[in-house]
Amino acid sequence: MQPSDYSTQSAVDLSARKAALEREAKRQAEESSGTANPYAIDVNEENFQQEVLERSMNTPIVLAVLQQHSEQSSQVESALDQLAVAAGGQWGLAKIDVQASPQLAQALRVSAAPMVAMVIGGQVVPGPSGAANQEQLRDWLSQVFDGLRQQGVLPEDYSGLGQEEAQQGAQEQGEDQQPQDPVEAEAQEALQRGDFAAAEAAYAKAVEAQPEDENAKLKLAQVRLVSRVHDLDAAAARQAAADDPDDVEAQIKVADIDMYGGKFEDAFERLIGAVRRTSGNDRDRARKHLLTLFEVLPSGDPRVNQARRSLTSALF
Repeated sequence: MQPSDYSTQSAVDLSARKAALEREAKRQAEESSGTANPYAIDVNEENFQQEVLERSMNTPIVLAVLQQHSEQSSQVESALDQLAVAAGGQWGLAKIDVQASPQLAQALRVSAAPMVAMVIGGQVVPGPSGAANQEQLRDWLSQVFDGLRQQGVLPEDYSGLGQEEAQQGAQEQGEDQQPQDPVEAEAQEALQRGDFAAAEAAYAKAVEAQPEDENAKLKLAQVRLVSRVHDLDAAAARQAAADDPDDVEAQIKVADIDMYGGKFEDAFERLIGAVRRTSGNDRDRARKHLLTLFEVLPSGDPRVNQARRSLTSALF
């Protein structure tokens, strides 16, 4: 993810509007209850330049890429809110909802949600992706701030953490820590340098070694999805799909883009429609690709269950 990759597109679909309204309602509820984080702001295509890139010239900005109705995203968001409040405004928290701002997420080449990064001086320092608790995020922040102080980017007296958080982190450093999963470490390192093939290979190796590892299978499917959409031109892909509804390849590309943007039902319905309209190899290809998209979501997800029933109806 690079700031130079940022671009905007004017089209905003109804799904994104609905997600943005839900996000705004959540923020207003937090303000009314007095639980809002005063150092956080929701960012989108319109305010990203000012609220993230320009603000990062004066203060560190933690960028949190989130997904609505995701337990992992809720955990990460809550932990970052607490850390930001404890830090007392030493850094800002910018939140991107991939469903409310799918074009921004695509422009930033987001590999997964939730994902965290630090933006300072217009430059991005990649952070954790996937599930992360407050302790893990605090440790990552501490490491980033330590490095920036050593480089002279931040003042020597800049901690980036509240006193209580800093003390807690120092205490935990002296305790035994669980070793990081080597597969996850290898894959995340590959993703940070943009090597999707290496990340895919790491997760594929883990699935081969432990076929029952649901987490590895989920992340393998997610990395494969990101790899497919990484260089797609969303506008051109949607136009091609609209021009020829029976072009299965075009429908597959848009379904991938929708999955990437969190519009899972739209992706499923598009390919189920292709199954209904086509026959032979085209129909089989649409069906098989739909099955790979099911793997992007956790086992038992109700949206997948519903789509499976619709697929069965389309086939028979």
